[in-house]
Amino acid sequence: FLRSGLLGGHRRGNNNAGGALAIVGLVFLIISPFIAELLKLAISRKREFLADASGALLTRYPDGLATALEKIADHPKPLDRANRATAHLFIANPFKVRSFTGLFSTHPPIEARVKILRGM
Repeated sequence: FLRSGLLGGHRRGNNNAGGALAIVGLVFLIISPFIAELLKLAISRKREFLADASGALLTRYPDGLATALEKIADHPKPLDRANRATAHLFIANPFKVRSFTGLFSTHPPIEARVKILRGM
């Protein structure tokens, strides 16, 4: 897209058409990694809910899973060995830090997970 507009892909009679498309292409080029990261994190949060539901179906005891999540959430300090690359592998958010909107977390809030499990 950008090569055709910026590197001489213009036709002879229409030299102004590529400028607007190049600007739109640059805007998408800049914001696409941000949107991709938000999608990745949203999928990770949804998969946590799916894992909770699968565990409740397997054990047939969602209250036990909810209690276990509450115990994990009550742990007072964050994990020392956790980093951003491995955060999605933990049962709960290993950093104990809440983001301002939840868009940038790999795990949904424990309270929401417990509420859904208690409702099963």
